[in-house]
Amino acid sequence: MSQIPALIPTLLLLAALLSLLAGLRSQRAGHIIALAGGVASFVVAVLGMLEVVSSGQAIRYAMGGWIPPIGIEFVLDHLAAYMTTLITFIGVMVLVYAPRSIRFESPGKATFTYPSIALLLAGLSGMTLTGDVFNLYVFLEIAALAAYALLAIGDKGGPFATFRYLIIGAAGGGFYLLGVGFLYFSAGTLNMADLSAILPELMENRAVMTAAALMVIGLGLKMALFPMHFWMPDVYTNAPSVAASVIAPIMTKVSAYAIIRLFLDVFPQGFFTETLPITATIGWLSAGGILYGSILAIGQQDFRRMLAYSSVGQIAYVGLGIGLANPIGLIGGLLHIVNHALMKGLLFLISGAVRLQTGVTRIPEMKGLGKSMPWTMYAFAIAALAMVGIPPTAGFFSKLYLLIGAVEAGAWIWFAVIIASSLLSAVYFFRVTEMIFRDPGSDPAETAKEEGGEKEHTTPEHPAGEPPASMFIPIAIMAAGVILVGVFNFVIISALLERVVAPLGG
Repeated sequence: MSQIPALIPTLLLLAALLSLLAGLRSQRAGHIIALAGGVASFVVAVLGMLEVVSSGQAIRYAMGGWIPPIGIEFVLDHLAAYMTTLITFIGVMVLVYAPRSIRFESPGKATFTYPSIALLLAGLSGMTLTGDVFNLYVFLEIAALAAYALLAIGDKGGPFATFRYLIIGAAGGGFYLLGVGFLYFSAGTLNMADLSAILPELMENRAVMTAAALMVIGLGLKMALFPMHFWMPDVYTNAPSVAASVIAPIMTKVSAYAIIRLFLDVFPQGFFTETLPITATIGWLSAGGILYGSILAIGQQDFRRMLAYSSVGQIAYVGLGIGLANPIGLIGGLLHIVNHALMKGLLFLISGAVRLQTGVTRIPEMKGLGKSMPWTMYAFAIAALAMVGIPPTAGFFSKLYLLIGAVEAGAWIWFAVIIASSLLSAVYFFRVTEMIFRDPGSDPAETAKEEGGEKEHTTPEHPAGEPPASMFIPIAIMAAGVILVGVFNFVIISALLERVVAPLGG
């Protein structure tokens, strides 16, 4: 069991390398190896989570036998177990789904897509498991490089949007690394546990304050925290469905996780709330992001762009949980990480399935899909209800905990923002739902003309109907997950999240 923290990213790194080598000879072999690595890492993550929950203790592994703070430590605690299980689960679902979608949207590029997905998962899981602030930067950049590779194969404006994302991502990484430098010069260590013991004596140190600010700014750029979100809409809109389905659910959430890790386990209690108003700043920016993303999503005609602006608002719910800085609010933010990963991952998978079957990406052209793709559209309806926050779906409970946390904090403006955003979400998701289940009898060309814009000329691989089983099964599993996580949210909270927020006094 002691090797589990290092085994998860190692399996994925090995899968990425072998998938690339095998994929040069056979795309199918490359896919099988990447999928095998994803499944193996998911199984190991689940075993590690069960061990952590049953023992109540973190699993620690010192790389190369070098004991920290000299060596790099990997730590699987309750928060890391929560995140790695989610990351590897989403990865497996997307890898199962990927072949047909890649062949249709990005023909000839599968050889490099599968290893890039495995490398992305390795970087994200490494970020959650490392006990070293510099090693977190290393895995952050590994994940970023893999994401750039995945996104750049997108159509039309994909390469340009990815280049802009690369520039912004490099700036975010630079801010974070500069903060790590200030921290090392002040404390003389990079190990998180060591820092948590040393930093209470350096609460008023200006270099430490600068380090915290720089690290949070860098992660905020990676997280797409409003108003640092401007790279996201174009990237998600032009990305291949497979890339969007794996990056949108988990990439920004892991950066949010890193901020939470710094808040709870690295910097002293009160540093982010009293010494520097970091949590309050994140909270107010998130409140603005929630309204901005929800309002902009209403006006979109491209389904993928609507989901992109929706993501601006949804990641801000996690930021709002950080901003509340109380146990129940942070539980809401953490629960929204898994809820949004399931909901938004499901929606992007559905978007890819619709594109494969019909060639459609614009909302006015989705008329009548409820009849031609009924089961896929039922899954969409579940995701839409969850995004709005209708019980018993997963989205309802994270918003509920955030509302309770806002009441406890006396943050009535933030309370009103959550309510308003749910109503705005209802507007744009119910608009799509109404279009999908509308009678398809009217002329699609006339509808497109009335709505403005032209239909994207993409030749579908199949006539309208349910997608192939390899694509529909992940959609069905994710839809079931949206319901099950909502119904059994109390299990996740009692087993994992209550321990995570314990430093806040909850």
